[in-house]
Amino acid sequence: MKKLTVSVVASLLTLGLIAGCGGAKTDAPAAAADTPKTDAAKGITLKVGATPVPHAEILKFVQPLAEKEGLKLEIVEFTDYVQPNLALAEKSLDANYFQHVPYLTEFAADRKLALVNAGAVHLEPLGVYSIKLKDMKDLKDGATITIPADATNGGRALNLLATAGLIKLKDGVGVKATPNDITENAKKLKFQQIDAEQLPRTLQDVDAAVINGNYYLEAKNSLKLNAATLAVESPTNNPYANIVAVRKGDESRPEIQKLMKLLNSAEVKKFIDEKFGGAVIAAF
Repeated sequence: MKKLTVSVVASLLTLGLIAGCGGAKTDAPAAAADTPKTDAAKGITLKVGATPVPHAEILKFVQPLAEKEGLKLEIVEFTDYVQPNLALAEKSLDANYFQHVPYLTEFAADRKLALVNAGAVHLEPLGVYSIKLKDMKDLKDGATITIPADATNGGRALNLLATAGLIKLKDGVGVKATPNDITENAKKLKFQQIDAEQLPRTLQDVDAAVINGNYYLEAKNSLKLNAATLAVESPTNNPYANIVAVRKGDESRPEIQKLMKLLNSAEVKKFIDEKFGGAVIAAF
């Protein structure tokens, strides 16, 4: 086996990794959205912050559907995972769409922000990928698997491997699991913890890697990956579905409810299924 060549970069994007997506730059929003803009001819405008893949892509698909309902979506793209919530709290946005509930809960509590979940849209499931193997049963004793280095996604990865029957974890450890919580490892698998956005690059050097769906989706195109999916996280009762967040109290606004109805429509589910090929799964 080749020596693992990927360097573990500094965790500058820790918050982003917990959110489930990747990015470094910040695109600041423009005008404030303290109250929704209303134009008699065009209806109500909602300013929604989103990260590019797949969130902004899904919103762009919804835009013409929303226009027919008298709702104009103004999409503000961000490539980091701090500014969208700050912009929402500061009323520069009406809503944002980039994160899951565990991230929102921790972020809002740490900064004392009154932000809430308006509804789930999709899941970016963790998957076990390999360019060397076609099936999990082909995993040999002593094989090396890379997993996310951050606590949240690292625990998710170990739970996925436990569900696949490769390891057993301490009872009750849940998503806080670390390699130290492994109680059975019959194949004597070796685990390397790597920053989540770097995981696709490890596939050349290891037997398998547990990768966030969005990172795999981006790397599939940029790195021309042709990896087999050995296992994938179940969407059923999964707490990591990506949501639309709003300021507390705004979840009952008619225009927000209209947006959620559109995002949870059969048209959007079909778009997600056809566009992302399983790397993104509708959560409704």
